Amino acid sequence: MALQLVQVNFKARDDSAVGRFWGEALGWGVSSAEPGATSVKPAGFTWSDPAGICVDVIAVPDPETVKDRVHIELATNSSAHQAELVARLKELGATPADAGRDDHPWTALADPEGNVFCVLEPREVYRDTGPIAAVVVDCADPRAMARFWEEAMDWTLHEVTADRALLRSAKGVGPYLELLRTPHLKDVWHRVHLDVVPSLGDDQAAEVARLETLGARLADVGRGDFPWKILTDPNTANYQF
Repeated sequence: MALQLVQVNFKARDDSAVGRFWGEALGWGVSSAEPGATSVKPAGFTWSDPAGICVDVIAVPDPETVKDRVHIELATNSSAHQAELVARLKELGATPADAGRDDHPWTALADPEGNVFCVLEPREVYRDTGPIAAVVVDCADPRAMARFWEEAMDWTLHEVTADRALLRSAKGVGPYLELLRTPHLKDVWHRVHLDVVPSLGDDQAAEVARLETLGARLADVGRGDFPWKILTDPNTANYQF
């Protein structure tokens, strides 16, 4: 039994506009199966593909602008590529999000509704990830979080220190999951979370029970009945499947 990380879920006032931005940013297709939900997926995406982590944008009436615990980092293959990508993203509606800082090699931007992401400088570790280099989750204790996610998803732990942990699919493909030590975390409901699915043939209820034994908790968000379950990991970052 193991989970598969399949998408990063954004809340937005205008799911279509944010979805179009991310489709252009990543070079992926954009589709909508129902009003208020826009999916951004690479060509040929399937739920069982360990290399495929897509973006899902869900419309809500008034998403709060907060510093989310989850953000995306985009990969580049050269300094010129990084500069070109940053310029193109700004033309698409991205805005600077680093408060004028220039003391780090990456560029922090925000999408048209304020969701922060980073365009990384070239890094060898991310040379084969595709456009998304990593999905980053802020946490208080990367070692403890790595133990939870390694068991929850059966991913390979590539690095772990007191400051960060780095995991990737055991098949060695797709983006990394980075758990980053961050002080002064607040226990609030965030507008970005992870969506995971059970492995083919696994039972959802059994997976929920297994995750609870690992330290996850069911989250009461005051909404109606849905086929998916909403949980928080031991760090109280949100995810659902």
